[in-house]
Amino acid sequence: MTQTGKRVVQTRTVKPKRRVQAKRPVRASVLDQAVAALPGGAATARRIVGWSLTAGAGAIALALANWFGLFGAIGVAAAEAVGAAGFRVEQIEVTGLKRMDATSVYAVALDQRSRAMPLVDLDATRQKLLDYGWIADARVSRRLPDTLVVDVVERDPAAVWQNKGQLMLIDEGGVLLDGVQPNKMPRLPLVIGDGANAQEPAYRKLMAAAPALKPVVKAAVWVGNRRWDILFQTGERLVLPEGDKESARALVKFAQLDGTLGLLGKGYDRFDLRDPTKLVVRMKHATPDNGDDGTEQGNAASIAKPVEGD
Repeated sequence: MTQTGKRVVQTRTVKPKRRVQAKRPVRASVLDQAVAALPGGAATARRIVGWSLTAGAGAIALALANWFGLFGAIGVAAAEAVGAAGFRVEQIEVTGLKRMDATSVYAVALDQRSRAMPLVDLDATRQKLLDYGWIADARVSRRLPDTLVVDVVERDPAAVWQNKGQLMLIDEGGVLLDGVQPNKMPRLPLVIGDGANAQEPAYRKLMAAAPALKPVVKAAVWVGNRRWDILFQTGERLVLPEGDKESARALVKFAQLDGTLGLLGKGYDRFDLRDPTKLVVRMKHATPDNGDDGTEQGNAASIAKPVEGD
């Protein structure tokens, strides 16, 4: 209290009364509930958000760098830094394989000077894959943050090529695919001789001219790099002339003769249709001579009915 002469003045500070409102129950949002459910709660959520932002920024940076061709300019150190941030090859995903061993594809995909995503050479990896006979085409791409995706298109085997004692699967273009064990021969046409693999397209076209003979053909021999001999399952050999059209015409005529006369399986050894006017036949056990092309010539040959011209 304070005295001021005769009058006494008393002062007091009055605080305004606060109105107390009833608290309403607060419901946690879906986001709050999700955060609370995470192991570690809010701390884990912050780490996830931070990583997501980093990943998003990294993805944009990688896309822009790839678009502008900057991978070769940013330097190895900077690229390795990107890899250290989590953009590093840790997984290989391969699709499209049916017959080829996947181990070879993984080995090529991992053969990089660095596993950092910016330093992975997609074009070089694809070219290495195309060196394998099985692979007709390949697509190599990045899937951020850590996966290299390899999509392979395989060739299909069309025949077996026998040369110098070795058996190889080849595709319809004659490309070498893989070795074959003699006791595991697939049910595919067999072509024999030096360069016969490159003649596979011509052989397929030849057999298409006389499809009735396909079930009884055992193999085809490419002779002198210029013509075919056809070997039948019944043991006979058919000698065809040179030239695609000439050999197809002769094969069709032989199919017609076999259909009317039943030539196969009758004890004959060899049929020669190099002369379009006649079919020369040799019986089994005849004494052979070597012809100028290395094939056997029968010195006891008999001449069957002449082959009519077209």
